[in-house]
Amino acid sequence: MLSIINKFVQTAIFFFFIAFILSNAFLKTYAQPKSYVKHPAWSYNQTIYEVNLRQYSESGSFADFAKHLPELKKMGAGILWFMPINPIGVKNRKGKLGSYYSVQNYETVNPEFGTLKEFKSLVAKIHKMGMYVILDWVADHTSWDNVWTKEHPGFYKKDSAGNFIPPVKDWTDVIALDYSNKKLWTAMIKAMEFWVKDCNIDGFRCDVADMVPTPFWDEARAQLEKIKPIFMLAEAEKPQLQVKAFDMTYSWTLYDLMHEIYIGKKNARDVIKFFDNEQKKFPENSFRMRFTSNHDENSWNGTEFEKFGDAAKTFAAFTVVIPGMPLCYNGQEIGMHKRLKFFEKDPINWKPSPYREFYTKLFNLRLKDKALLAGDEGGKIQLVSSPDDKSIYSFVREKDGDKVFAVFNLSGKTVSRNINSKLIEGSYTNLFTEKKVSFDNSQKFELKPWEYKIYFKFAK
Repeated sequence: MLSIINKFVQTAIFFFFIAFILSNAFLKTYAQPKSYVKHPAWSYNQTIYEVNLRQYSESGSFADFAKHLPELKKMGAGILWFMPINPIGVKNRKGKLGSYYSVQNYETVNPEFGTLKEFKSLVAKIHKMGMYVILDWVADHTSWDNVWTKEHPGFYKKDSAGNFIPPVKDWTDVIALDYSNKKLWTAMIKAMEFWVKDCNIDGFRCDVADMVPTPFWDEARAQLEKIKPIFMLAEAEKPQLQVKAFDMTYSWTLYDLMHEIYIGKKNARDVIKFFDNEQKKFPENSFRMRFTSNHDENSWNGTEFEKFGDAAKTFAAFTVVIPGMPLCYNGQEIGMHKRLKFFEKDPINWKPSPYREFYTKLFNLRLKDKALLAGDEGGKIQLVSSPDDKSIYSFVREKDGDKVFAVFNLSGKTVSRNINSKLIEGSYTNLFTEKKVSFDNSQKFELKPWEYKIYFKFAK
């Protein structure tokens, strides 16, 4: 009897062990899916710059925007993301000018901005200067008077009475598309192909990407890649989107964490937890977009100064030197303190500002330093501050002899700390003062509230 019980116990332990291994393998697969996305070779060292064309100049035209290209090139902007340039719906429009995201026709340009010929010319100029173009693409919904409402009414979701419906109750100026209709997939991909083939753009930023079925995006990416290597940014934070379709997703979680650190609810230790969780959750070699502002945050939730106050520069610098790709929303380079109106004309007041030099130094370092490359091409974060420190977050990133050493005081108080690590040894240049410095394996830092230091060196 005892031997039978022992065999039963041994068998139970064996199956428990097997189940444990399989469950852990499953969880690992679920937590970190494999990515099949091939990032364009040119994308790893870029900074993305968001263009709100309506507010960029008094005219809001392609021609006037082109005048700013030399400044953007000098600043180190690499991927220019244009908010939707399509005609805007008139029916049920919000405000005088309506929302960019209420698309009336997918294959033409808004005449307020200029002509299709002028846009193609702008793309050519951008490419000639060594920069790239992605267009904001609104695949979830259209305006009430989009050409498809008459040509293809079956592309839309409807209520029980057969009426078009908004995708979200408050989005009264748009109506939802129905992706159960595979003919919609064909038409939408054809429209996207038009901009890649005819205008030679380099990819898309896809609005509310997780409100559209992921298999559609997988198919769209596959078809577009037949034309040229493209870059795809999802306005979403769902890891599965980066398995086949998207190069990069939004890092809202980090944005929210930075705000919570600023208001005292979180601290530097939470940054360590964030990166640990992100690494487990997202596919390897994923790009994550880091930001302190964008058009939605600016217009609806507040400028970076409203969100981060005295720490606005601190977190902007942080987004550039950590793994991922930084975003600059137009106007940030002049320290713009206003929320841009969304449905009305509200042009940016361009003026000289020390913020332009601040971003120029950061973005140009990113262009040149291999340690800051996105994805697996860049150096991984090697923490050199204490993991128990609530105020100081300090790290080294290194790749092929290029190195960045950064020290951030993520608190509103003056802090004095010793950084003790062989990883910091060497000679560097201070990014902002341009002075040469040398460190041994122990260095004392005294940092004012929200102060930061960024040092770099290149391989000899």
